[in-house]
Amino acid sequence: MSPNNHKQHLYPTRIDMPAETRSQIVGLLNATLATTLDLKTQVKQAHWNVKGMDFYQLHLLFDEMATELEDYIDTVAERVTALGGLAVGTARTAAADSILPEFPFDILDGKEYVTALADRYAPYAKHLRVAIDKTGELGDADTADLYTEISRTIDKRLWFLEAHLQAAATTTASATPEKVAL
Repeated sequence: MSPNNHKQHLYPTRIDMPAETRSQIVGLLNATLATTLDLKTQVKQAHWNVKGMDFYQLHLLFDEMATELEDYIDTVAERVTALGGLAVGTARTAAADSILPEFPFDILDGKEYVTALADRYAPYAKHLRVAIDKTGELGDADTADLYTEISRTIDKRLWFLEAHLQAAATTTASATPEKVAL
């Protein structure tokens, strides 16, 4: 069984990795696939329902983020199949296997949506960094590179989300800037 509780079947391939190694990597990739699918649907939930003064800006940002995730879903699934695995990417498996908490349905304000998404992007980013290390340890530089590519974008998006929240926190804090010793 793979980490996401689906029986792992490997198809024949000429890729020069032992079947056990490929099986471990495919299990990790399928866990990423499930979480990425879940994150994309949560971002779309925010995109469809955000309200408030920043509606238009956030509506566009969330749609852009969902589109990026869609590309990564396809890339991860194709890597699974390139390694001889079965990409497990239905909505039901994503819901069952995702590492993310359920998205809150009782929010409307843009800041609440930004917070909810930041709270999901952070553990996803951590998952990607762990996967970079794990696939590197398993000797699969290609998959580690794939994870690195995704990680850079996810960290950037987390920065975008947190920048919205930091701006809100700054306006409520003291107007006197602190001096920093160099």
